[in-house]
Amino acid sequence: MNVKDTARKQYVRIVDRAAAQLRNCHRPQDGWLALLRRALGMSGANVAARMGVSRNAVYQAERNEREGAITIAQMRKIAEAMGAEFVYAVIPKKGSVEDVIRTQAQRKAEARVRRASSHMALESQSLPSEQTRGRIEDLAEKLVRDMPPDFWEVK
Repeated sequence: MNVKDTARKQYVRIVDRAAAQLRNCHRPQDGWLALLRRALGMSGANVAARMGVSRNAVYQAERNEREGAITIAQMRKIAEAMGAEFVYAVIPKKGSVEDVIRTQAQRKAEARVRRASSHMALESQSLPSEQTRGRIEDLAEKLVRDMPPDFWEVK
């Protein structure tokens, strides 16, 4: 196993561990900033005074978070003003890193076999359905193992 493979396996473990911990953690309807501020019993004016900004700037930041328009830097700054730490993660929507890779390999394999089968059909040599499924599964496994340079390309 080379250094690149070792590093990739370590990345996979880190992402999968985060996913397991955060899978059911969803942003509250009003956003994390407003939720924490209310939980602390702080007013927008209190947070604003700690940051040296206007109360409206704090409320605007809370609106921006709800709308998905806030920056990471803003989240960090407001969290710090409330004595908190801002953390974020990017995790697979479902399952693990391996699941994402296998899904891509399956798509890629299906597309390749479909293209090959359509060429064969033109020559009246189309494959039976079961044989086609077997070819797709075999190709998907090979793609997972090899992850060729075009693995993530959309075609």
